[in-house]
Amino acid sequence: TCRSANTCRRMKPEMPADEAARLEELESYDVLDTPAEAQFDAITRLAALALETPIALISLVDRDRQWFMSRYGLEAQQTGRDISFCAHAIADHDTLVVTDAMADPRFMDNPLVREAPGIRFYAGVLLETPDGRALGTLCAIDRRPRELTDAQRETLELLAGQVMALLELRRIGRKLVDQT
Repeated sequence: TCRSANTCRRMKPEMPADEAARLEELESYDVLDTPAEAQFDAITRLAALALETPIALISLVDRDRQWFMSRYGLEAQQTGRDISFCAHAIADHDTLVVTDAMADPRFMDNPLVREAPGIRFYAGVLLETPDGRALGTLCAIDRRPRELTDAQRETLELLAGQVMALLELRRIGRKLVDQT
């Protein structure tokens, strides 16, 4: 529960100005609610190893939720968009690093911080389409406060680029199959 109405308002992410186009772009990849895939699971595992975090996710943000296309160290398959750290990254259209969620007024009353999984550290790099639309993030999460090094940031950015390259290849392949 929120300590005050102001805190609750700050906790919820803004909607991007290009939200309708962003959602249309997300739909064009046709990946929501698909089964886990080894190549994406390898990327989340690499992110967790490189950042030394217990959790890493490929999170896609649709209208009302964030859905985890790949997850390492977390059982949940999705959460509400209104409590999503990734939705904040999309709204700001930038990498989001939260060194201590309990000390950040946007997140201190968030149920993902106060309850399981007990997020304290979050680093999320945007998954951007060639048109510059953010579909979600590749993120690394820890249950303790910490800093993100420059090398870890670069690693997460490189891995996010690989996620998008795989998504683009999948989309192009599907278009080719549809044309035959």
